[in-house]
Amino acid sequence: MLELPGQPKENLIEALGELKKKIPSKEVLLSTKIGHTVNKMRKHSDHDVASLAKDIYTEWRTFIRDHSNKPSIEVRSDPKTEAFRKNARKLLWEALDLEIDHPLAENIEREAFHLSSRLISAQYRRMVRALVFSLKHKPEIRAEVKTGVLTVPAFVQSHKK
Repeated sequence: MLELPGQPKENLIEALGELKKKIPSKEVLLSTKIGHTVNKMRKHSDHDVASLAKDIYTEWRTFIRDHSNKPSIEVRSDPKTEAFRKNARKLLWEALDLEIDHPLAENIEREAFHLSSRLISAQYRRMVRALVFSLKHKPEIRAEVKTGVLTVPAFVQSHKK
């Protein structure tokens, strides 16, 4: 609606008013590009529309900047899920040839768990198997992950199916 040409001022104000009531997550902003649209509205010829768009954009940007560095909260899962995750971390430690409880393996497992919607699903199991296989049988990838050349999110994302 905001990008449609020739919209009356009242419609734009109403749409922006609804957006002002919400603060979307960073993921929503990136996937929908609504932040770009609101930012473009800051250059609107009507002062009221431009001002409201500027307020929304500034509020969203400030919120995302202030909250982007906060770690996500880990909630304990049921015993069955915890057992699956512990086993996945054990397989990753072995594949990485690291000592037990090394944070690198825990970070890889956590990233895979989060990419699988925090569920122990077939997708999660396939991803962990693929990660372990890659680390065991591709020494160059194992070295890149261990040295940090290949970041954990990039490594895990490359194995998402």
